[in-house]
Amino acid sequence: MKQFFLFSILIGSTILSNAQKVDSIFFHLYTDSLKKGTHNYINVDGKTSDGKWKPLTGKDIEFTSTYGKFDGNELILPDDPTVEKLTVKAVLKANPAVWKEVTIWIKKKPDPELPTKEDFLRDKPQKNSKSKG
Repeated sequence: MKQFFLFSILIGSTILSNAQKVDSIFFHLYTDSLKKGTHNYINVDGKTSDGKWKPLTGKDIEFTSTYGKFDGNELILPDDPTVEKLTVKAVLKANPAVWKEVTIWIKKKPDPELPTKEDFLRDKPQKNSKSKG
């Protein structure tokens, strides 16, 4: 009876570990260009052998880039980059044969300034009072 129980646990854990195995990885970027002088989150998801998606972090992925430096999933760029684009490579730590590369452009134009509270209040449409009639 003990042997059957131990065998069942062993088979069950093997099935569960295989179901969670990442077969392939994909970049799912939130933007089409990187911002200079900031931390840019590089989103990589893994597709498991059972067809499910799993978010991956710096614990799962080894990130490298032709420019900038990584802190976990965040690619840090200086305020005045010397390149127009860069290549990011993501390698699955558990299986280095699984990897992807992507070329990403660095945004040239600055973001427009956000409106101030005063701008927002000044431009807020006035409510019309309903006339009785």
